[in-house]
Amino acid sequence: MKLLIRNAKVITPYEILDNKNVIVKDGKIAEITSDELSPDGFLEVIDAKSNYLSPGFIDIHNHGNSGYDFMDANFEAFDEISKFHLKNGVTSYLLTTITSKHQDLIDALNAGSEYIESNMRYSNMVGIYLEGPYFSKEKKGAQPERYLKNPTIEEIDDFIKASRNHLTVVSIAPEMENSLNSIRYLKEKGIKVAMGHTNSTYDIAKKAIDSGASIATHLYNGMRSFSHREPGIIGASLTDERVRCEIIADMIHIHKAAIKLAIDIKGYDSIVLISDAMMAAGKSDGEYTLGGQDVTVKEGKAMLKDGTIAGSTLTLDKAVYNLVNHLGIKLNDAVRMATLSSAKAIGIDDKKGSIEIGKDADMIIFDDKLNILNTIVNGEVRYYKDIQLDI
Repeated sequence: MKLLIRNAKVITPYEILDNKNVIVKDGKIAEITSDELSPDGFLEVIDAKSNYLSPGFIDIHNHGNSGYDFMDANFEAFDEISKFHLKNGVTSYLLTTITSKHQDLIDALNAGSEYIESNMRYSNMVGIYLEGPYFSKEKKGAQPERYLKNPTIEEIDDFIKASRNHLTVVSIAPEMENSLNSIRYLKEKGIKVAMGHTNSTYDIAKKAIDSGASIATHLYNGMRSFSHREPGIIGASLTDERVRCEIIADMIHIHKAAIKLAIDIKGYDSIVLISDAMMAAGKSDGEYTLGGQDVTVKEGKAMLKDGTIAGSTLTLDKAVYNLVNHLGIKLNDAVRMATLSSAKAIGIDDKKGSIEIGKDADMIIFDDKLNILNTIVNGEVRYYKDIQLDI
């Protein structure tokens, strides 16, 4: 199938190219040109009408949306979550778990692996992010304490087997017993290791990074506080170039000055915008659950009964909008943190994350206000808002 997208402002990681045409063939980006092209020979044509054409957003850390949670572990939930992602410009994402009993995690991993290997109709689940159960009680956040434990190679092997090798990221508190051995083991298996929900000191965090950890799970949140005498995991993550830092840019989890500080230190290639969304994303305020715990959402803020923030109701299009409009970040730089940086964090940047010839045709069209108009996955238009096909 050949698709032509014409009259677009194409967002690259480093600049925005005006009045470009992009040709898609067999699900891949085949050509980017300024030449006037006839619609003849194309099965589909989209006139972008001088709106922006961007790589599809990649949400590596999200728990659910539209009333569904990945721990529901069934295709109906996954389809509804994936369908909602399309509306918000997310073309790829990781199924993200929460600390739970062993069998519930196995069930989610089994169901997720089956879904990844199925004929997905909406946004693509490209892997699995195991958030917990290897976390510190002191920094558990909304992770259910009763299921927290130390990692073991045996259990990690169970998770890898259940995921059919689709396990992409495992988040671990480095100070837990046997964590460093587990981090080294996961790295040997080609699985990315994140540091999260941790009371780790700077020295322990550095040992974890030396052992193979490369991601900071939702930087600042669920972490030992920074101090000028003990910079802790935040200091280690911000100053070590081997670490990419997840950021929840909902203006609730992190003050905008702290976001700017992280971006200024790390640069656009090492900040990964995530939603950390829970099932209330896309729904109205009210009562929900996360990891079997009651969650109240008020004015978009999700909280446990004790006031602990419990995930978010953020979407990645809104995260990009917030960086542009609240922090003054250039649009292409904000987009990079939701696309190419995300792809690099999980090792899929050879095929996703930027509009380049030969890469997967996962793209979105949006207007000046970041309203998503079209979402294209594998070269197929899967979401329309205002812009329709010409032919």
